[in-house]
Order: sequence, then structure tokens, then C-alpha cells
Amino acid sequence: MAPHFIIREACQEDATALHQLIYELAEYERLTHLVSGSVEQLAEHLFGERRFAEALLAEVGGRAVGFALYYHNFSTFLARPGLYLEDLFVLPEYRRNGIGEALFRRVAALAITRGCGRFEWAVLDWNTPALSFYRKLGATILPEWQLCRVTGDTLRHIAKGD
Repeated sequence: MAPHFIIREACQEDATALHQLIYELAEYERLTHLVSGSVEQLAEHLFGERRFAEALLAEVGGRAVGFALYYHNFSTFLARPGLYLEDLFVLPEYRRNGIGEALFRRVAALAITRGCGRFEWAVLDWNTPALSFYRKLGATILPEWQLCRVTGDTLRHIAKGD
């Protein structure tokens, strides 16, 4: 029998639980070496004076078992905002109970409510369970687009014109 779960907006008091789930996601993706942000930084940017992102939390019996973290971007072609899903994660022992789909659908509904022209996210190419999950929901995987990133010293050098 599937456990009863709730999906709710995350609040400041959830920062520690969210941070732990983010670490669990990093373990799943074999990227724990990249986790450097603190609970305090997460709380500041999600719940502080200037909020850069939002999160939904999935709970079973009061325990945080999954989350979706998202933020607005903008499409110049559509001249409309979009919603970008940065992370969607459910603890392995709670998967296949509809929690991930409920989180995903809630963020999609927010995109519609907010008048967004796009709802986008990235998936690691080796993550076949996630790719199958998104295809099942009707997503188009865009192979022609590659995610680009600069961080740290490279970002500073670009910003300074070095």
C-alpha cells in the first residue's frame, strides 16, 4: 500500500531537511564532491529578503522524503517568463508511490498559474529512470541543446575580462 503523503511549500524551518535531501540527491548522482553550500546559505537564498528560488517539500508522516526546487527564467523568443526545475528528488525507498509525479505536476501547475511559456529542466544522460519518467509524462528530450556552465575562478576571469 502506498504511503499517504503531502506536498507543501517549503518554509524557513525546512532548510535543514532540504539540505539533507540535496545531499541525498548528490549521493544518487555520484556528485557529493560538488556539495559545498550550507544550510544557512540555502535558507538565505530560498527564504531570505531576496529569494532566488522556491521549493516544494513532500512529506510522509511528517518526514521530508522528497523535494522540487525551481526558479523563474525568461524566454526572449516568447517574451514570457519560464519556470526551471533545478532539482526533483524522492528518497529511493519512497519512489514509485506517485510522490515524484505529484511534485512534478505541482511545479507544472505553478508554471501555468504564473503565465509561463516554458517549463524546463535538465537530466543527466545516464539517468535512464528519470528519462523514462519524464518521457512517460510527455516531455520532449532536447538532444541538440547542451548545458554550459562556468564557476569559480573561470567565472571571475570572464567577469573581469581576463
